[in-house]
Amino acid sequence: MIERFVREALAEDVGRGDLYALVEPAVDASAKIIAKSSGIVAGVSYVNVLVELEDIEVIWLKSDGDSFETGEVIATFKANSHVMLKCERTILDILLHASSIATLTRKYVDLIEPYGVKLLDTRKTRPLLRVFEKYATRTGGAVNHRMGLDDSLMLKDTHLKTIKNLHDYINQARNKIPFTAKIEVEAETFEIAKEAMQAECDIVMCDNMTPEQIIEVVKYKDENYPHVLLEASGNISLQTIELYAKTGVDAISSGSLIHQANWIDLSMKMD
Repeated sequence: MIERFVREALAEDVGRGDLYALVEPAVDASAKIIAKSSGIVAGVSYVNVLVELEDIEVIWLKSDGDSFETGEVIATFKANSHVMLKCERTILDILLHASSIATLTRKYVDLIEPYGVKLLDTRKTRPLLRVFEKYATRTGGAVNHRMGLDDSLMLKDTHLKTIKNLHDYINQARNKIPFTAKIEVEAETFEIAKEAMQAECDIVMCDNMTPEQIIEVVKYKDENYPHVLLEASGNISLQTIELYAKTGVDAISSGSLIHQANWIDLSMKMD
């Protein structure tokens, strides 16, 4: 899957061929990627596949998940000049995209780690980039929530509108979905959360609740359904995530890990 991804990414950039290579013959070349801002490295696993396909020698001074500061060298490369310059933008784009997501994710993780709460990503990913973007959040320290609709059964507010009896639905679902698949119910109020637990779901997502509302749900869960897991979600930011981590939930999910990640600054320089 990674090989197909990097081949398509390179082909998108190269088009019918690199016009630069039509003019001068190739020469031996070396280059380095230099950080022009601080962050967390991600994308190494993907770039390694690309450089192997294109016969580029690489020495990594940083690995996936490592932090870096402005001015540090991330990696050095050796290849003929035609190949190096053909792959330059694809290598950088892979590292920039993944590292930017990993960098933001690590900021979230650092805030909630003292409370023993897991940080989850969501399915709010760019089309056809889900595996890549979730790899980036994972590198930053998050836990992948679910890759697709087949990973677990999540009943969101839109699903609940079509379900007449939640307890009966969950009972039927247990006999039809895989034995290992969990059932999660989205709840926007304490009453819905209570109903979901009584219907014997595995996870309750407290969606768009205030920390105070979630504390009420946590108390009810601890007293009556201690085996149920609680997830907080909905417009949780870097400024508010610590408040949610203090409520006693098991996990916090956020789509902003991906869609709010601002690109860091990396540059490739030829020696």
